[in-house]
Amino acid sequence: MGTENLSSVTEFILVGLTNHRKTQILLFLVILLIYALTVVGNLMIIMLVQGDSSLHTPMYFFLSNLAVLEILYVTSSQPQMLAHLFAGNGAISFTRCAFQMYMVMSLGSIECSLLGAMAYDRYLAICHPLLYVIAMSRRRQVQLASASWASGFLVVSLNAGITLHLPYCGPNRINHFFCDMPTVLKLACADIRVTERTFIILAALNIVVPFFVILTSYVLILSTVIRMRSAAGRRKAFSTCASHLTVVILFYGILIFVYLTPGSDAAPDRGKELAVLYIVVTPLLNPIIYTLRNKDIHGAVSRGLQKWGFKQKM
Repeated sequence: MGTENLSSVTEFILVGLTNHRKTQILLFLVILLIYALTVVGNLMIIMLVQGDSSLHTPMYFFLSNLAVLEILYVTSSQPQMLAHLFAGNGAISFTRCAFQMYMVMSLGSIECSLLGAMAYDRYLAICHPLLYVIAMSRRRQVQLASASWASGFLVVSLNAGITLHLPYCGPNRINHFFCDMPTVLKLACADIRVTERTFIILAALNIVVPFFVILTSYVLILSTVIRMRSAAGRRKAFSTCASHLTVVILFYGILIFVYLTPGSDAAPDRGKELAVLYIVVTPLLNPIIYTLRNKDIHGAVSRGLQKWGFKQKM
């Protein structure tokens, strides 16, 4: 019976952000530009970190992981969104919807863990500078990054498996612009109360545990910085943490409100508007935030341009 019901829905209809054709075209152009800038910005970070030996440090290793993740994250949702806006038709097959749902949730979960690893790295660098090189060895960096990627895919596999195992036999209109797992779950032709509770518990683990690591790290960092006698040392410590803390507040603030706030699904249109922030806007802002006042990145760009200019002259 479950299999028959599951196969009865072969596609979903994404309602999208608007039905107004002129607005759809305008959104298509804006989001296309944002998508291109996001990919280019994060690619530049990856190329700079790989190409400049001065950036071969733990902080930039994690930053390059985050840049790879952001490219995958926007590519898992925005091209489909652009196609729907351009065509004016939100139809998406069950299989593609399931894949998109899995990738968006997995990559979002991985970002939570990577931000936690980056906070731990800053804690070691500022609070234990003499042990930093040993404690954050290349092996430890790879272990933390690998654990972040693996845990994200694993936990979401459980959520996706439970969600897709439910029968879908009736309504197929998703009031969203991408296949968001909680929204798709509401279309199931079965009692979803247990599944919803399981989803919230697993989502909480993926969001709250890294957030606790971040919070603890920054409390200890703040305590250490306050005790520093040198004003220059305090400024340097704050400057190395400011960009990461800005990204954390922006990313986690939206995520907790959307997925962990009771009754947050009461206004679905507001949920879609907030989703635009973490699906479209935040991935664009991240490379800007991390590079805008970063002297290491500025120096790497300058050296890269000088090398390129020298080669051109040759």
